[in-house]
Amino acid sequence: MKLKTHVQRLLLLLGFALLAFYAAAKLHELILSRAGMRHFEDQNSTSLYRSAPEKRVVHTPATPPDFILWSEQRIHQYADSLSKHVASPLAVIRIDSVHVDAPVLEGTDDLTLNRGVGHIAGTALFGENGNIGLAGHRDGFFRGLKNIRVGDRIDLEEPGRIKTYVVERLEIVDPENVSVLRSSSRPSLTLVTCYPFYFIGAAPRRFIVHAVPIDPE
Repeated sequence: MKLKTHVQRLLLLLGFALLAFYAAAKLHELILSRAGMRHFEDQNSTSLYRSAPEKRVVHTPATPPDFILWSEQRIHQYADSLSKHVASPLAVIRIDSVHVDAPVLEGTDDLTLNRGVGHIAGTALFGENGNIGLAGHRDGFFRGLKNIRVGDRIDLEEPGRIKTYVVERLEIVDPENVSVLRSSSRPSLTLVTCYPFYFIGAAPRRFIVHAVPIDPE
């Protein structure tokens, strides 16, 4: 009887040891994958944010993404996008208060939004008067918008200049409400992402950030 109890204890201890080893191995694998992603970004950041000298529009490279708030699925999709060609960024958007730092690309297709923030077709272009519309994924580049506040500063590095905006208003709307992107006689910036920020499946609403220039022209 004592021998049987001793064997059972040994088997139990062995099971705990194997479980601890497996957990440590998985943690090590996760750390290595994140470190590998960061190294890959460091090696490719210049090609991602640099255009040919005669077509350069963004002179200061954006830093590689901080994946700490990103979903695992979005991290993988971003990594996959690095093997595909995209046009040079139109600008770089930075919101220091919520740790947003991303290239702005033309369009809102899947590849574009996995690689950066997309300029919404039909809205004002950089350097024009009107409402510039930018879209980003709620579980990727625009996850930080969940903490943005009225009065926060938004820096948009456009061709040859840095334009600074201040958040004027926040709202949550239905996807069909496109009035948030309506044209304006004054310069303005509208950021669009899905809402709620943490939602399984297709998010039912849209989170909108309205901003105006600090120095309106």
